[in-house]
Amino acid sequence: MHSIKSIVLMLFAATLLAACSSNPQRQVLTEIEYYEEAREAIDDDNMLIAEDRLKRLESQYPFGQYAEQAQLELIYVSFKMSDMEGVLAKSERFIRLHPQHPKVDYAYYMRGLATYELGFAFVERYLSDDTEYRNPVPLQDSFAYFAELLRRFPDSEYNSDARARMIYLRERLASYQINVAKYYMKRHAYLAAANRCEEVLVHYQKTKAVKDALAIMTEAYQLLEMNEQADKSLALLTLNYPDHPQLVDGKLEESGLANVDRRSFWNIVSFGLID
Repeated sequence: MHSIKSIVLMLFAATLLAACSSNPQRQVLTEIEYYEEAREAIDDDNMLIAEDRLKRLESQYPFGQYAEQAQLELIYVSFKMSDMEGVLAKSERFIRLHPQHPKVDYAYYMRGLATYELGFAFVERYLSDDTEYRNPVPLQDSFAYFAELLRRFPDSEYNSDARARMIYLRERLASYQINVAKYYMKRHAYLAAANRCEEVLVHYQKTKAVKDALAIMTEAYQLLEMNEQADKSLALLTLNYPDHPQLVDGKLEESGLANVDRRSFWNIVSFGLID
């Protein structure tokens, strides 16, 4: 019985040795060899090989001189492989482990960029054009991450791109609020629509959405017979956007959003719960 076990163990060991000898890539390389192979693979756009070498470098030499650089390179490799969740996780890990690293601003930038890409991938690829149903949280998170980069590293080389993306994000987030306001107008939830427009005026000044926010707000308050608020928003619209298409002779023409099944005030403000 013991001899059979010995034979089995010997065969297993021989098979393992043969497998190792037939695959020289599995041999442990020096730290610099792993890094050089990874860099060569990146230059050849072979991200699978690059990822493999960088992971082995980090595993075999966690305290070596290239370990931290390997972590940064892995962030880039994940981005090139369109693994945005991997980019986000690796960036956050690097920020947590190396907050004083001279290149930590790159991790902050990539965290914002990955969240940006994830947000638009979700919005543009997996949802319909019914923008009122879209979730703005990933875009809000991306804006916050870029803002943190600018605040912590005012001289970072990545700030120019971050600022440009933040401008675009503000426009998209403001547009989201307008679409939600229109959604509420169609359902005669006028107060909710006005509140969404207020969000635009407070948080997204100087965006293209402001003029539509004022128009929707004016119409919503008029339908609610909240005349003082309606007059104020109409005055702002007339003063700042006199060419708005709904303005005719100083008055606001209805958009048509609410021209369905007019209901009572209490039915409107209670979202249909009270008739």
